[in-house]
Amino acid sequence: MLNDWKRHRAARRVKPGDGRPLKHYRWWQMLLGRSLLHLRLTGADARPVDYAVDVRTMGDKQDGEVRARLYRDGALHAQAKVPAAFSVEGGTIEVATSSFGVKRCHYVTDDGTERLLTPDPASGEGRRARFAAEHPSQSRVVGIVAVVLLVVGLGLNLVQLLEPLSRIPPVAEHIGVFESPIHLPLWLNITLGAGAALASTERALRLRYHWLLDGGAS
Repeated sequence: MLNDWKRHRAARRVKPGDGRPLKHYRWWQMLLGRSLLHLRLTGADARPVDYAVDVRTMGDKQDGEVRARLYRDGALHAQAKVPAAFSVEGGTIEVATSSFGVKRCHYVTDDGTERLLTPDPASGEGRRARFAAEHPSQSRVVGIVAVVLLVVGLGLNLVQLLEPLSRIPPVAEHIGVFESPIHLPLWLNITLGAGAALASTERALRLRYHWLLDGGAS
């Protein structure tokens, strides 16, 4: 959940939408970093209201900024740079991204209860959720492998970085030079980096995020 300061700042960035219609999700938009999630609430008149949050995690074509767009009953209702906080019936929809996709898209009620929005079935998040529902055991294995790749990659990188950092004169004078027991060839470092990127992408499709494992965020 966004803290009070971040939520207040995010709410100030919200701008009204122009009513343009929500475009259907096309399968190839997974490659372009489009995320689309849905939420149905009950309006003031007791009728259902359908919300959709559309995020282009690679940034808008115009300026490269990552924005979340909120559609109400299929029409653009509001938009904001991420992290975003949209006021809706009974609470707030909070949206945040990482370097690899959407890390948070939750409906937070006024009493603090959280609910993850439902990914569009055609989106990458929706396909990953369907895989988890249809193949729970395999899904857990994929999730575990992703965490292992990130932990191994992070650990090896830290060990290799300690040696050059320890050779900085002020550091070397106070604590000495650390001799790394691991010196991986360039091709293996590149392979581990690619594996870590794939693992973070897989976690982003499940809206899983940890600040240490999954890198930068907004």
